[in-house]
Amino acid sequence: MSLKQFADTLPDYAKDIRLNLGSILSDQLMPQERKLALLLACAHGSGYKPLVAAAEAEADGKIPGELADAARGAAAVMAMNNVYYRFVHLVANPEYGKMPARLRMNFIGSHGIGKDEFELMSLAVSAMNGCGMCIDSHERILLEHGVKSDVIQSAVRVAAVMKALATVHATL
Repeated sequence: MSLKQFADTLPDYAKDIRLNLGSILSDQLMPQERKLALLLACAHGSGYKPLVAAAEAEADGKIPGELADAARGAAAVMAMNNVYYRFVHLVANPEYGKMPARLRMNFIGSHGIGKDEFELMSLAVSAMNGCGMCIDSHERILLEHGVKSDVIQSAVRVAAVMKALATVHATL
């Protein structure tokens, strides 16, 4: 099932989500491989298996394997980091921010794709997970690498729509 077919199963009260996904899928300003990798990372980041299956079907054969694995890996690492760093950011005790995380994050340095692409996927998943500390870090790195604000905003739009797709579909 494609992402469009998946979105078409949503009820009429979620029509805006269908329309927004349609806009993302037809967006010609974002390179196709980037768009599919973001959709895949956000689907995995949602943790909602039916959405993951639809995104995997959408990306199958359309993006290189290393890009698909990097998208999956970004979601996996952010699933861990977003919890930890959100805690560090929200807890009143500043002592935790001075402590080493002591979490393995080897994939961040061995994903096999461009740093800006991996950071963009990590930012999108971090936005879905609501980790302000991670959002700030990834956005800063992206800006340092010359990524424009409209590209960053587009990645977060993908995250918003994918999160909404997972949330609404899970209630059906």
